[in-house]
Amino acid sequence: MSPKRPQQSDNLFVAAGLEREAPRPLPDRLRPRALGDVVGQDHILGPDGALTRMLQTRSLGSLIFWGPPGTGKTTVARLLADATELQFEQISAVFSGVADLKKVFDAARARRETGRGTLLFVDEVHRFNKAQQDSFLPVMEDGTVVLVGATTENPSFELNAALLSRSRVLIFHSLDAAAIEKLYSHAEAVEGRPLPLDAEARAALVRMADGDGRAALTLAEEVWRSARPGEVFDAVQLQDILQRRAPIYDKSADGHYNLISALHKSVRGSDPDAALYYLCRMLDAGEDPLFLARRVVRMAVEDIGLADPQALVICNAAKDAYDFLGSPEGELAIAQAVIYVATAPKSNAAYKAYGAAKRVAKEAGSLLPPKHILNAPTKLMKSENYGAGYQYDHDTPEGFSGQDYFPDALGRQTFYDPPDRGFEREIRKRLDYWAKLRAAKNEP
Repeated sequence: MSPKRPQQSDNLFVAAGLEREAPRPLPDRLRPRALGDVVGQDHILGPDGALTRMLQTRSLGSLIFWGPPGTGKTTVARLLADATELQFEQISAVFSGVADLKKVFDAARARRETGRGTLLFVDEVHRFNKAQQDSFLPVMEDGTVVLVGATTENPSFELNAALLSRSRVLIFHSLDAAAIEKLYSHAEAVEGRPLPLDAEARAALVRMADGDGRAALTLAEEVWRSARPGEVFDAVQLQDILQRRAPIYDKSADGHYNLISALHKSVRGSDPDAALYYLCRMLDAGEDPLFLARRVVRMAVEDIGLADPQALVICNAAKDAYDFLGSPEGELAIAQAVIYVATAPKSNAAYKAYGAAKRVAKEAGSLLPPKHILNAPTKLMKSENYGAGYQYDHDTPEGFSGQDYFPDALGRQTFYDPPDRGFEREIRKRLDYWAKLRAAKNEP
């Protein structure tokens, strides 16, 4: 075995008092050194922000940072520890268990005896189960740690009520275009060179970041790596180089529900342009088109209903067309259905009527219908007057008998109240006509 060759260059670095450092990614090199350097979170870090006020009082309670990735949650937690002279400890719920938590708590207790507190930053805190979340409660209550948990999920759904009651939730916003531009300007100053992009490509790069500061800087670094000397990319070249069509969201997380909610509300608000925008956002992000088709069918029955009975037919046809054509051709059928329901007259009368009828039916329990509308297949039932007095509507001149069909103990109810819009205007006329006819036929 040959002897190991001495690392002369490394020894020279050590002798000179220098350490060889591996290249650091741009997001790490540009990580803010002070809270005032954090961009895009002025609502909590500005002059009147929640964290600014806490720091002015020199008191810091346990916090939950809720927001999308790349908005500064970890950085702010680290800077808070510096500002309050607390020992910063970080764990991730993905890689930590009960034994790891016990070690951290024991170290924090020992540190507290020396007069120094601990800020415990827990990344992905929502991934801890109920028992693990409960283990934080004693050390939060006695001041052993100041907990700062970070989550991309809605804390109301993912965190224990006991943990939430002992913490303040602060919401981190996605970075807007101005904040992303500020990051790019800072990156250019640090790198000593501009991004090799024309104006349109630069705007496209901002959009590709989708409010994520870390992603924005990673994309910028990829652009610099890809550019040859003197080369300037346009928007088409940028997309080809980065191979990034659109922002991607986790289909099991809040981004998924936020966008489908935005699509639904745009349809309800009769805004086909906004509805198409959100539809395309979700399709571009890889959403299952059949999921979207099913949601559009739901919109047809919830928000259009009988104001335009064709809406349900068209939405079902769009779903079938996508099933037949597949992607991308079938996506146009879903887009057409979205435009149709967005521009259709709106009514939730059927939706409300169904809900009201369900509530009354549940409360009424086992009340029998009135005997006159029950069949009498046996002699016993006939002797009990089942079917007695029933009038066959088709035998009346108007095709309408005006009889009551609700249980006697319940009395007549009104659930469906159609508005004077779309096809329901005609239904309203029929109901008003039948109401007057019923009243006339039942006069003593």
